[in-house]
Amino acid sequence: MAEAAAITATGMSALLGGDPEVTVPHLEKLGLTAANVNGAGQIVAAGTLEQLAALEADKPEGVRRVVALKVAGAFHTHHMAPAVEKLAEAAKELSPAAPATRYVSNKDGQVVTDGAEVVSRLVGQVANPVRWDLCMETFQALGATALIEVCPGGTLTGIAKRALPGVATVALKTPDDLDAARTLIAEHAAV
Repeated sequence: MAEAAAITATGMSALLGGDPEVTVPHLEKLGLTAANVNGAGQIVAAGTLEQLAALEADKPEGVRRVVALKVAGAFHTHHMAPAVEKLAEAAKELSPAAPATRYVSNKDGQVVTDGAEVVSRLVGQVANPVRWDLCMETFQALGATALIEVCPGGTLTGIAKRALPGVATVALKTPDDLDAARTLIAEHAAV
């Protein structure tokens, strides 16, 4: 991914507020990709630095703020295609088993039960948009009562708190958060 990011100067910006039905076509008009459709009023746009500068000057209707993210490139876009090729080649050596627990794909929010399909989706996701909004819809439909985020930033937990009221969350940012995660699992294991 670092090699792919080095080919062209690219980046990502979070858009706060706005309607996805208005925002996504506006991004496409500027040549940008809605790389993360997070829900709860947040979309992350990705593309070249010039395209992102144009976005700053021409925000979609209803978007309150555009916040440049400190990232190495335009992840989850066509700019990462070279990385997908290398990952796909490496994945050929894997023999994945079926997931032991439900796996919700951020490609489309669907539950995936085949191990090879999980790996295929993970590889492809490097160059395709993340649909956290659809994942949250699936969590809600499945009756999820708690979520634990294992990414260090805690961004998805913050979005889930707004989009899934009543669902308990823990952001596992450091080893200090393990006790809170264990407590959450114990409290919700029987649900």
